[in-house]
Amino acid sequence: MMRFFLLAIVAIVSILALPLAAQDLVIDFKAALERARQQANVLQSAGLTAQIAREDRLQSKAGLLPSVSLFNQFIYTQPNGSDTGVFIANNGSRVFTNQVNVHEDLSLTKSYEYQRSIAAEATAKARIEIVTRGLVATVVQNYYIIVAAEHKLKNAESAITEAARFLDITQKQERGGEVAHADVVKAQLQLDQRKRDVQDAQLNIEKAKVALAVLIFPDFTQAFRVADELESAVAVPDKDALESTAKTTSPELNVARLNLKQEELGINAARGAYYPALSFDYFYGLNANQFAYRNSFGQVNLGSAAIVSMNVPVWSWGALQSRVRQARLRQQQAKLDLNLTERQLSANIYAFYREAQIAGRQIESLRRSVDLAAESVKLTLLRYQAGESSALEVVDAQTTLIQTRNGLDDGLARFRIALGALQTLTGTL
Repeated sequence: MMRFFLLAIVAIVSILALPLAAQDLVIDFKAALERARQQANVLQSAGLTAQIAREDRLQSKAGLLPSVSLFNQFIYTQPNGSDTGVFIANNGSRVFTNQVNVHEDLSLTKSYEYQRSIAAEATAKARIEIVTRGLVATVVQNYYIIVAAEHKLKNAESAITEAARFLDITQKQERGGEVAHADVVKAQLQLDQRKRDVQDAQLNIEKAKVALAVLIFPDFTQAFRVADELESAVAVPDKDALESTAKTTSPELNVARLNLKQEELGINAARGAYYPALSFDYFYGLNANQFAYRNSFGQVNLGSAAIVSMNVPVWSWGALQSRVRQARLRQQQAKLDLNLTERQLSANIYAFYREAQIAGRQIESLRRSVDLAAESVKLTLLRYQAGESSALEVVDAQTTLIQTRNGLDDGLARFRIALGALQTLTGTL
């Protein structure tokens, strides 16, 4: 009986511990990135687009190869006593056709279109990397926003403690007749505001977690915590090395170059319509008035025929010239897009590098401001207790302290997000 009782207790404890285990799920930055890559719908969509482009390439390649088809037909014509029947175009009252047809088209346009489909597939694959890096940038931002929000919650909770302490001091001094009731009211107002700040900080954490959970979990209501990596030391890479790596690995530049290649091939494809196009057909089978190997005269019905055709373009009312001009305009547009992409990449590297550089330099200054603000609160409170300062000065000092603490957390998050943006541009994340 005792053994059964102990087993029941163990089972109950295990069941109760399940929700706690879910709540204790801790996600670090690398794990968040990995989950996002596996979960993100945008990546799946980009992958499907690449697969669609692959099928386009296969279809275009098949268009260059001979096709084989089996043609079966029976034609009945009303007899009128003649060999052909009432319709002279037919070869008899009954015509049976069962033939294998091998067909091939030879044209420069199809050849260049196939090359374009190869470039289009490569472009679709390159866009997967663009989507991946965009996802990484979003994860970086959302992750460190959560960490900064959790820091701010701790700051708000510390501010409540400090405000409650100041309220207690004012109440005691009011009972001793040292200060007016207005000081108690001021302290109470500050405490109420700090409590609202805690509620706002909790809400900001929840909103930030939902934004990240949508990217890394199937269910955005999944409970989790993020590892605090906000203050880990990270150096800013060299700017020239960053720019060199980014220009080599940038998927945006790769896509722009592939688009230009597609449009150059498009010009060739449009010009190809100026040249003659050849087609070849080979038929083997039956085309006779009897569905038999031999006819009534003993002649063999099975046989073969071949047709070679050449289509020479002569006049198209300017349509071919228009297609060539249109292809050249698209090429010019692709060149402009490539140039803009190159300049935009350099501008982004410069902007994020300066952001990370300045944010990194300001961290020590922000830490010093927090220390000075804490010292100011301590000294102002001592002066208030000695009757040398007002309640307004104490409240102002405590407000400055919470602002500098939040400013430090914002600065740390700003540095990590800017650094993450640089690493995203170089593909090192």
